[in-house]
Amino acid sequence: MNEQTIPAIELRNVSKTFYDGGTLKTLHDVTLSVWPGEFVALIGPSGCGKSTLLRMIADLTPASSGEVRLKGKPAYRARLDRDYGIVFQNPVLYDWRTVEKNVQLPLEIIHAPREQRERRTLEMLQLVGLNEFGAYRPDQLSGGMQQRVAIARALTLNPSILLMDEPFGALDEITRERLNLELLRIWENTGTTILFVTHSVPEAVFLSSRVVVMTQRPAQIAAIIPIPLQRPRTMEMQTTPEFVELVQRVRQHLREE
Repeated sequence: MNEQTIPAIELRNVSKTFYDGGTLKTLHDVTLSVWPGEFVALIGPSGCGKSTLLRMIADLTPASSGEVRLKGKPAYRARLDRDYGIVFQNPVLYDWRTVEKNVQLPLEIIHAPREQRERRTLEMLQLVGLNEFGAYRPDQLSGGMQQRVAIARALTLNPSILLMDEPFGALDEITRERLNLELLRIWENTGTTILFVTHSVPEAVFLSSRVVVMTQRPAQIAAIIPIPLQRPRTMEMQTTPEFVELVQRVRQHLREE
């Protein structure tokens, strides 16, 4: 079977219930396919289970029922095969390591040769525009620069899938817009499949090929909205009637939920 006919991410009737002094059903019967090379945004009310869904895809939290597959494999196999990288809201960098050493960490874990580690680290820092900051430590960088380091580290092992859990949520608007453009450039250059969790409707519309709208908990998919805006995307595009209409469509589905 051609790899392009296999979803990069596939969820089949996935549900999640937590048991901790009570029963909390977070997700119910979620079915979704994300295709190779897509950029899909996931949006919904706070606490509806978006991050939980991402963690199940990453095999960090087991599904209570249903099936999670990446590139046709069970989630645990995709994790062992390092098919995906993940970026959280906080960069989770080690302060005692330089930027270079933070980016190199995945290569150290797999015992890659030193020459390969150094070459790949330089490539990743150039990709995110930080090749002059390799010797710096995280506390010497701005929040936006730290997130770029986290993205470089997530891409170090050349995963075909990138999972992003509100990576720009804590940043100011100007930095966030700049990193939106940077992320699109990286996505276009690498062809990586991206699943992106956000609370920002304009950000979801601006970045993605499709926006998946979730309901209140226990969350289901309320709507999947194609985003037919031309690429490359530009900040000026956000003032066009087409963009405003798409934002309104997403917001309408959120209000209905």
